[in-house]
Amino acid sequence: MACASFTKLNAASSQWIGQQPFTQRRGSSTTRRVSVSIRAKAYTDELVQTAGLVPLPGSNNESWCQGLDGLASRSAEYYKQGARFAKWRTVVSIPSGPSALAVKEAAWGLARYAAISQDNGLVPIVEPEILLDGDHPIERTLEVAEKVWSEVFYYLAQNNVLFEGILLKPSMVTPGAEHKEKASPQTIAKYTLTMLKRRVPPAVPGIMFLSGGQSEAEATLNLNAMNQSPNPWHVSFSYARALQNSVLKTWQGRPESIEAAQKALLVRAKANSLAQLGKYSAEGENEEAKKGMFVKGYTY
Repeated sequence: MACASFTKLNAASSQWIGQQPFTQRRGSSTTRRVSVSIRAKAYTDELVQTAGLVPLPGSNNESWCQGLDGLASRSAEYYKQGARFAKWRTVVSIPSGPSALAVKEAAWGLARYAAISQDNGLVPIVEPEILLDGDHPIERTLEVAEKVWSEVFYYLAQNNVLFEGILLKPSMVTPGAEHKEKASPQTIAKYTLTMLKRRVPPAVPGIMFLSGGQSEAEATLNLNAMNQSPNPWHVSFSYARALQNSVLKTWQGRPESIEAAQKALLVRAKANSLAQLGKYSAEGENEEAKKGMFVKGYTY
């Protein structure tokens, strides 16, 4: 949905929506006006800092994330423009290995970005996305996730990043999207929380999960299952497709559908807000929300 449409959401939206991301391409006056309007409605600006994924030489056809050059000056400027959070997304592919080189490159890049962001007053959102691609079991995802987050926190510490001043945006621990057996929300919650408790210090204040191609309903149910027991961190969501899919299908670029799309957004936002409290019920969930959104080799 066009960013300008977010500014028309009614006052109830601030109950469920607290953050709006922007890319680095924000030079227009329209974008600046939207930013000011969002801050006035108690949302918080989040800036996507990466310059994109490119092939990683010497790896198993894997990628690394560029964008560290000039990051300090960009961060300082974006802070002046009102940004208070930054996001750096890199990816790890299980079918490709992952190679030790790819994991180390992902972890080091995230750590340097986090240190630079904190030095310029921004809260870094740390996101090494472990892609859903593959037919591996959930145990293999757990193994890779533990390795990735071990490396990430090792290099965060090496770069003197303040753990209390970061947020994490991890993938949930699930089987590969092409695995023959699907896991229940309770199983996904068990494996995901096991990984987090083994690798993430309790000093980290918040875990904001990505959806990664799960259906809207799956992402909400899995989050809800993780909040059925106490956790040392706030466990919440930072979804893209799992928050926007129904909205975009409702809107379809039609001005006359904006109000209906806003209502669809609030339905999903409220559902996930309840899930972060462990109080979500799937009763009455529509069929569209149950449709998976996995796309093999998906990029954005």
